[in-house]
Amino acid sequence: QGQLVESGGGLVQAGGSLKLSCTASGSIFSFNSMGWFRQAPGKERKFVASISRTGTSTYYTDSVKGRFTMSRDGAKNAVYLQMNSLKPEDTAVYYCAAQNSFSRIYNLWGQGTQVSVSS
Repeated sequence: QGQLVESGGGLVQAGGSLKLSCTASGSIFSFNSMGWFRQAPGKERKFVASISRTGTSTYYTDSVKGRFTMSRDGAKNAVYLQMNSLKPEDTAVYYCAAQNSFSRIYNLWGQGTQVSVSS
């Protein structure tokens, strides 16, 4: 089914920026969409952003609109999440996920990368 590997997490001060990367072992065009999710300590995993197979549509949860940008590079089988103006409430483990083209379920997940924002 393939593998997703995230990188780019770290510790940053409030107002700073980080760029997360997610590389797939196969073609990202085999998925209906790619997404980023995050899970804060003691909370459920939640949707952050997604990008369609064609790359023409992106979606964001309200709390990150205007601050986060998701993009992709098909030639590298990679998607990215540029995070600007980070806030302490953005602290979480960030997961990359791939949406199955048939079931439309995100059923392939990366191992996660920690993002910590200090105030």
